[in-house]
Amino acid sequence: MRLASALRRRALGPLRRAAFRRFAYTLVAVLLAVPLATIDQAPARAAAAGQRIDLRVLLVSDGSPTVEAIARELTQEHVPYAEVRLDNPSRPVITSSFLAGTAPTGPRAYYQAVVLPNAAPAGMTAAELEALAAFETTFGVRQVNAYVYPNASVGLSAPVAPDGWGGTLDGLRVATTSAGRSAGFSYLAAPVAFEDIDPTVGESFGYLAKPLPSTATQSFTTLIDGPIPGTSARGSLIGVLKQGAREQLVLTAAMNASQSHFQFLAHGLITWATRGVHLGYDRNYFSVHVDDVFAYDSRWSITGRCTPGEDCRNGEVTADIRMQSSDVDALMSYQNANMVKPVMVFNGNGSVEYAATHGSDPLLSKFRSYGWAQPWINHTYNHDYLGCIQAFEVVPWRCASDPGTGETVWRSQSDIQSEVSQNIDFARANRIPMDATELVTGEHSGLFLLPQQPTDNPNLAPALAATGIRFLGSDNSRDPEPRQVGPAGTVPRHPMSVFFNAATRAEEVSEYNWLYTSREDGGSGLCSDNPATMTCIAPLDPATGFESYIVPLEGRIDLMHILNNDPRPHFAHQSNLTEDRILYPVLDEILRRYRSVMSSTAPLVQPTFKGAGQVLARDRAWSDLPQGSFSAYTLNGWLTVEASAGTVNVPITVPLSTRVSWFLGTLFGERYAGERSAWASIRAGRPLHLLLPG
Repeated sequence: MRLASALRRRALGPLRRAAFRRFAYTLVAVLLAVPLATIDQAPARAAAAGQRIDLRVLLVSDGSPTVEAIARELTQEHVPYAEVRLDNPSRPVITSSFLAGTAPTGPRAYYQAVVLPNAAPAGMTAAELEALAAFETTFGVRQVNAYVYPNASVGLSAPVAPDGWGGTLDGLRVATTSAGRSAGFSYLAAPVAFEDIDPTVGESFGYLAKPLPSTATQSFTTLIDGPIPGTSARGSLIGVLKQGAREQLVLTAAMNASQSHFQFLAHGLITWATRGVHLGYDRNYFSVHVDDVFAYDSRWSITGRCTPGEDCRNGEVTADIRMQSSDVDALMSYQNANMVKPVMVFNGNGSVEYAATHGSDPLLSKFRSYGWAQPWINHTYNHDYLGCIQAFEVVPWRCASDPGTGETVWRSQSDIQSEVSQNIDFARANRIPMDATELVTGEHSGLFLLPQQPTDNPNLAPALAATGIRFLGSDNSRDPEPRQVGPAGTVPRHPMSVFFNAATRAEEVSEYNWLYTSREDGGSGLCSDNPATMTCIAPLDPATGFESYIVPLEGRIDLMHILNNDPRPHFAHQSNLTEDRILYPVLDEILRRYRSVMSSTAPLVQPTFKGAGQVLARDRAWSDLPQGSFSAYTLNGWLTVEASAGTVNVPITVPLSTRVSWFLGTLFGERYAGERSAWASIRAGRPLHLLLPG
């Protein structure tokens, strides 16, 4: 555009104008001669001219794990879909009129992709299957078969040696073929290992099979394959059966939504099914908060199996835990080497009191010497409990009540405001960069805490309003859904199983054993008393249990959050960055698991605390959007999104070469994982038109 403007401003002579025209014509000819699909490897749309394809997926479910896992992935990526439950006697019959109709421009497909439990589900009639086949052939709509036994009808040999195999897939490493990389799985840079959490139990089952030779009417292309045991050959795990104009994705492994191998593969399934054009937005988020910076954390008593000041009854005493200035050097070294910046969630009075006792605070000075290189969040000045007044006459504590009325006694609004504002003043005095609209209260206090405090402190919301708080941390394990507390939206945070009262491996393993082993094994028995939410384990070896069990398990859990398009932060404590620095091995494991598989085109996204809150609010608004608020469809190579009234915020994912206008128009959205995507604000009467590649 700058070139065009310059040319308009400059008076060109006849010869120069002719030369420019020849250059322009040549450029157009070259661009038209190069298929855009080859630029970003996006498959051309199969719809014929005049066919409108609505951007919605039809998911037919019988409740089996793999199809339900795909449904969950569609939800997490914000992809609209309609579900037909085969076990529902009042379900709609799948007919040609259910699948398609007409639009002013011509034929109209109501769905852009179809997901079935298998190639011929027991709950569907032959007429329904025929209607689907005709629909998919007419409109070029693709079908995903969630779990299929290999056989000739799906283009595969039987899963028997030497052409195939069936059994437990635990530990199997499957890889993307060249066809798979250009068909939606380019974000996978290395093989994906099927989980093998418990070697004594088979956790995954499936088949590997060789494709049958192509014929004049049928072919099979493998996208994801694995080694056939006992041979040097490889067999298909995910591949495409093409019969004439109809394409079906054939999966030969049973998977569920909580398995990491499915989570790695799931995005590619959606990309293939929708040809890379769909409503939705997917990112791999990961941020870590470190609470209680500048303050002290109580230390777990290995001998007493309790925490002094909380649940010890026999006078146990342990030395409190506080970061040292050398720990800041280690933190800086780690974040620079690993491109992950932990967020410091701080209590200013911890530094003030330390300086009052020792003359100065080296920890504060060390952070200052690095220019406050991390993001910082207000954690209140004293880390006081801001809910009810706690009565510690019993263990566990209870909320104090007014002797006269019996009503709960709450921390006052002025107390809460003071805790917030004093910490803001401390940050400003020390030039700590922070967003004054963000807050994490100590222990997420003020918010409800079961069983002692079943409601929020009624003084919390007005205190947040008075101090300008708009984003408030909550504990995802007890308050997982974002909600409003006065003017503030909660941002649920995932607690990490690296305990606040542990600075060494021995302390961590000791507490872990206490929590998760039976009374017979010397534990608390909580796992036996609460089998629905806890699982008892064999006692971990104090010398090796941290690295052999806790680190891999926490890495697996946190990786699941990352791959679930979940912006919620994770949180640990400053105690985990000192002495044995036990947070770093956990972070290393998370990063190793992620980066050993994912391409550099899909880097981890580290939103700010406010940013995470805004993502959650945006996601909630999308899920709550009334049906009929907008329409989205492809037609003649264009993607159109229209709002029916007002303004709607719509997530859109498209191939890399998609442009906002034709020829040299602006590329749409942000590049991520081999695609372009963005949230677009669509106003009624102002539709968005995107030119698709190919």
